[in-house]
Amino acid sequence: MTLARDLAILLARIGIGAVFIAHGWQKLVTNGVDGTAGFFGSVGIPLPTAAAWFAALLEVGGGAALILGLLTPVFGVLLALNMLGAYVFVHAGKGMFVADGGAELVLALGVGALMIAAVGAGRFSVDALLTPMVRRRTAEPATA
Repeated sequence: MTLARDLAILLARIGIGAVFIAHGWQKLVTNGVDGTAGFFGSVGIPLPTAAAWFAALLEVGGGAALILGLLTPVFGVLLALNMLGAYVFVHAGKGMFVADGGAELVLALGVGALMIAAVGAGRFSVDALLTPMVRRRTAEPATA
């Protein structure tokens, strides 16, 4: 991988991760889990309290994981699926622009998270630091 590609991936991870953290924090603290659950219930999301906790913690934890480049494929896919749920339950049929309740933000975040999951975290990541250790450990023969 080239330095430019790794830097671009790092910047994408930081930017997308920061937005996820902000939105998760909003669900946890600004609106509170009860307020978030109330909204989730009003749009027909099943188990709204559990879904509010799940979405909030995933967005904060998954956003941090993206920034760190930790378990990037796993968190990238989970965050993309979370945004798919937001699209289906909240934004579908409302056009593109956020001002109209549209899907531009959830589409950008979901596709961005999925892209990061697909291309990997790059060399400036915890994943890159851990990969050699995992490979070394799995290559060691078992001892009796």
